[in-house]
Amino acid sequence: MTIRTSRRWTPLPKGIEVSIPSVARVYDAILGGKDNFPVDRAIAEQLVAFVPDGREAAIYNRAVLGRGVRYLAERGIRQFIDLGSGLPTARNTHQVAQEILPEARVVYVDNDPIVLAHGRALLAENQYTTVITADVREPEEILSHPDLRSLIGFDQPVGLLMLGIIHHLNDEEDPGGLVTRYRNAVAAGSYLFLTHFVDHGAQTDDLQKALLADLGTGRFRTLEEITAYFDGLELVEPGVVYNPLWRPDGPLPETLRITEKMIGGGIGRKS
Repeated sequence: MTIRTSRRWTPLPKGIEVSIPSVARVYDAILGGKDNFPVDRAIAEQLVAFVPDGREAAIYNRAVLGRGVRYLAERGIRQFIDLGSGLPTARNTHQVAQEILPEARVVYVDNDPIVLAHGRALLAENQYTTVITADVREPEEILSHPDLRSLIGFDQPVGLLMLGIIHHLNDEEDPGGLVTRYRNAVAAGSYLFLTHFVDHGAQTDDLQKALLADLGTGRFRTLEEITAYFDGLELVEPGVVYNPLWRPDGPLPETLRITEKMIGGGIGRKS
């Protein structure tokens, strides 16, 4: 079996079980991508059915990625680590950053081997960008990875991206401690950019149950719990808010539905 990249058809990596859903591929399916399988599409359809216009929540998360990376690049951040990056799609981190800083360096990290296969084919001609396969729960392995070290200098500020990844860690996996380990590894002047599913009680309980049943992960936490990941950092205005409210490029709906409030986050600077 093969997967299609923007350049050519690429063999499916060995060891991929196409009957088992992947977080990266389900997210790709929700966004309308092509690098997913029937099992991923089936779960994507089930999940978006829980929320009116459910696909828009994923689109808002993708849009805030662009706004946040642009904000960081405009402040001189020249290197980025995108943890749990998912499959490359439109307006990726390197594309946004390199529009402003052509030599901006970006390392994508994901535990799905298909991300590696697709990403490396897509980025083959971009010397400042690479993709590595690793588990976000293993920060020492990631931070010492030779491919990452070849692009990222830890004596200079880093944009540390954790968009839509920490909500795939259960409480017993100590997500707060994990975020701290990554934060401790980067230099002063670095930024943490994090988004996360927001708990709205009964409005999101069924969706959380579906995520845990279908994917084995997917925890909703309150805005207060999400804000705690930024403890000790200087929060960038407007703080930790629902995604559409973070420095929007255009007008907002007069009333925010659960769709707009599904994911929230922010950016904090390490001093």
